[in-house]
Amino acid sequence: MTGKTGSKTETRSASAKRSGSCGDLQMAPELMMELACKAAELVVERINRLHGEDAWEGEFRQELEDRLMGDPPEAGRPAMEVLEQAAREILPVSLRLDHPRSFAFIPTSPTWPGVLADFMTSGFNVNACTWLVASGPSQLELVVIDWFRRWLGYPEGAGGLLTSGGSAASINALVAAREQAGNPEQATVYMSDQGHSVNIRAARIIGIRPKHIRMVPCDGHFRLDMEALVRAVAEDRAQGLNPIAVCANAGTSSTGAVDPLEKMAEFCEAEGIWLHVDAAYGGFAIVTDQGRKLLRGIEHADSVGLDAHKWFFQPYEAGGLLVKDVRTLERAFAVRPDVLQDTIWGADHPNLSDRGLQLSRSFRALKIWMSVQTFGMAAFRRAVSKGMELAARAGEYVSEHPMLELLSPVSLGIVCFRVNPADSGLGEDTLENTNRAVLTHIFWDNRALISSTTLGGKFSLRMCILNHATTWDDVKETLEAIAGFGEEAVSNLAHT
Repeated sequence: MTGKTGSKTETRSASAKRSGSCGDLQMAPELMMELACKAAELVVERINRLHGEDAWEGEFRQELEDRLMGDPPEAGRPAMEVLEQAAREILPVSLRLDHPRSFAFIPTSPTWPGVLADFMTSGFNVNACTWLVASGPSQLELVVIDWFRRWLGYPEGAGGLLTSGGSAASINALVAAREQAGNPEQATVYMSDQGHSVNIRAARIIGIRPKHIRMVPCDGHFRLDMEALVRAVAEDRAQGLNPIAVCANAGTSSTGAVDPLEKMAEFCEAEGIWLHVDAAYGGFAIVTDQGRKLLRGIEHADSVGLDAHKWFFQPYEAGGLLVKDVRTLERAFAVRPDVLQDTIWGADHPNLSDRGLQLSRSFRALKIWMSVQTFGMAAFRRAVSKGMELAARAGEYVSEHPMLELLSPVSLGIVCFRVNPADSGLGEDTLENTNRAVLTHIFWDNRALISSTTLGGKFSLRMCILNHATTWDDVKETLEAIAGFGEEAVSNLAHT
């Protein structure tokens, strides 16, 4: 027995030496520091070489399975080897959302203090669930939420919490709306046909039947049509249904359009319907003068969801939800299980887990706080304004170019357009095929990445310009490439 046990000990020691551990799941401080320095070095190297690389790198599943699929090792590998493999073979195989020419979907470009904050939060092993468990982190989250409250123009008594993103924010908001309405039978929820899918999903999750989720048509600028909303609510009430919430857009994902927030707020207040504003994309424009004008009326909403991991330059995950009266969240979510009875610290010490669906919660506030403390709000205002300025300039370029056609007004940081030569006479099917071909060319043959959407039945190319490191040259050269590919595609059509 002794020899057999000794053999196991020798095996464990050999494994520990290979992986660098000094216990079952521990490492020597010297190795911990070496690995942390190496990880930082690899990340900084990646950031510094971004501009010279493509915005996207991907691989087919079979190739990745062949490379990565396998049983977990019984004995550990050298930690530095594992770190290097992650940095070389796994993490780079993705869309580089922070690339200066990453214009697809909703890109993001996190600050370095934000990245460090996530590292420190993980190292300090924070669970921002209750005041007892995380007093300092809880207070800092209240500080950051109060910043948001003041930027939005919300009154004292408003509040909320940070979430994983817009999906969780929408679910939390609609739960609060349902409970505020008394959890009625035959409930209905309304949103524009340009609304984000997360709001449809949130409505389903809280129990709204799919047939009672109303997609309200938009006007010519892709903003919710108020007359259509008024009709839809009146018709539903006449049929014995119970409208409980309207979801407004403060920057749609397709075009950046902002719904008529002031009129929607007046209508919802008169009808006793909860107004939730989905500002996940556009909400942080509020820190600029131009953004405040575009988002006028947002302060009247019952709830607002916004994502700091989009236009406030933070690493994922950094969503948020604010409500005009924080008690509406607490009435919907607060429970008192016996196992957590020791966490009750008094009325002035809130447990943030009582405001949303998560109990175990990451400490998301630190990255926002560290970033703002490091750079200051003036720098953030300039960075947000820069995105809007570049988008406006891109819209002017498209409008003046003989190969390109603007398909919607430029709003916030989004430009929607297509290749459509002046006086070409091309039909819609031909134009769609041409622009799909252009999109494919950009995807495979250019450093930039753009995406597409459909507007009024027209296939549209789409650029979302948010990165604080993006320059006009990045935007202009991408537009030039699109026009060039378009000219080639149209020329090919003429010869077939």
